[in-house]
Amino acid sequence: MTETRILGLLISDRIKEAGRTQKLLTRYARLIRSRLGFHELTEAVCSRAGIVVIHLTGTVAEWDEFENELKKIEGIEVQRMSFVY
Repeated sequence: MTETRILGLLISDRIKEAGRTQKLLTRYARLIRSRLGFHELTEAVCSRAGIVVIHLTGTVAEWDEFENELKKIEGIEVQRMSFVY
């Protein structure tokens, strides 16, 4: 069996948590196959909240470690999608 994992992050205050979040994403960059972020309210105004979707590569143990580290950051909600085939 193969598993594909996608994480969704809701960052409640991008301005406050951006530095710590980015450091963690950089530390686990080897696991990130692709990443997509959303934060605009309009073309002229950026929201303080942001959503990041991350498609992971690597092992289940590495994914779990990364997810647990993300959950330690105050102001981040983590949701997981897991596909086993």
